[in-house]
Amino acid sequence: MSLKFHWFLPTNGGDGRHVVGGGHGVNPGQAGRPADVAYLTQVARAAEDNGFEAALTPTGAWCEDAWLTTAMLSQTSERLKFLVAFRPGVVAPYLAAQMAGTFQNLSGGRLLLNVVTGGESHEQRMFGDFLDKDERYERCGEFLEIVRRLWTGETVDFTGKHLSVEAAKLGQIPSPVPDIYFGGSSPAAGKVAAEHADVYLTWGEPPQAVAEKIAWIRELAAAEGRGPDNRPIRFGIRMHVITRDTSEEAWAEADRLLKGIDPATIKQVQEGLRRSESEGQRRMLDLHSGRTDELEIYPNVWAGVGLVRGGAGTALVGSHEEVADRIAEYAELGLDEFVLSAYPHLEGAYWFGEGVLPILAERGLWKYDGPQRHHGASVPFASVGR
Repeated sequence: MSLKFHWFLPTNGGDGRHVVGGGHGVNPGQAGRPADVAYLTQVARAAEDNGFEAALTPTGAWCEDAWLTTAMLSQTSERLKFLVAFRPGVVAPYLAAQMAGTFQNLSGGRLLLNVVTGGESHEQRMFGDFLDKDERYERCGEFLEIVRRLWTGETVDFTGKHLSVEAAKLGQIPSPVPDIYFGGSSPAAGKVAAEHADVYLTWGEPPQAVAEKIAWIRELAAAEGRGPDNRPIRFGIRMHVITRDTSEEAWAEADRLLKGIDPATIKQVQEGLRRSESEGQRRMLDLHSGRTDELEIYPNVWAGVGLVRGGAGTALVGSHEEVADRIAEYAELGLDEFVLSAYPHLEGAYWFGEGVLPILAERGLWKYDGPQRHHGASVPFASVGR
């Protein structure tokens, strides 16, 4: 087994030494570090130097456009792939298929795609999308069918409930075809994932809940004729991470982050997030119910981030060994990929890359595939005369 690890690009300008809100209508406030090309390049280079395979870039009204940002960063980094989040309701399927081909061909095959249907109708309407949640998932299924057929080189005629194309054929097929990452906890989301996803992503929950989700999607995928020998679906998890040399240091950092959150802000953010249409968001909120005590919902799994942040709201917290133990436990459930982040993202990439990944490598759970790095003597002339 060789697990895959991905990092995160904070394109909402929300990186710094404190938990920063963002998404689901939450004002990100004053960020410590700007989401400019210079800083995001540092994060991207740190991720690829530490062995991460790709970096997730979010989508929404609260962040920079993921396509444009990652296209720029593909020219300031070398190997890192980009897990570009985008919403099928705001771009035509033919154009999306063409954009993916252009990105893949000009970047040297460094594109992965995270398809996000959109969990908030008020935000979708900002983009001119007035479908309700279930209709958005219906349209997403039609979108992915068209795009996948285009990527095979087929001339596509398709008339659906929401989308139609006529005699559509791509001039440039992406090589390789990018994997589709997809998440969602509602029945409508499960149907689309079972039919179209290469990797099903879940937000971080206790292992038992994650195991139930994996079993649910596997059953749906089997009903679509998918299994170990026919387009097997892989599984990933999206979490934050606070890892330090000792458990005490890691939990002290979690406590510091919590102390930096104003109770009035928690109340305001929770009220906003409770209005979310997302089933996954509801599950995140139920892990803590807005309380600031009892946030360790499972050994080394902390729900504090979700107090002021929409979306992924849990973090792995502990020593490097403890974090590696939890990752191994999640991997035993069937997870293949981990999409991680930290505060700040630059330093966090090094904490995890230098602290946890070597432990996982020793256990045979991860392999570094980057170029070999030469480590010289730390003391000049230390070997002279020997």
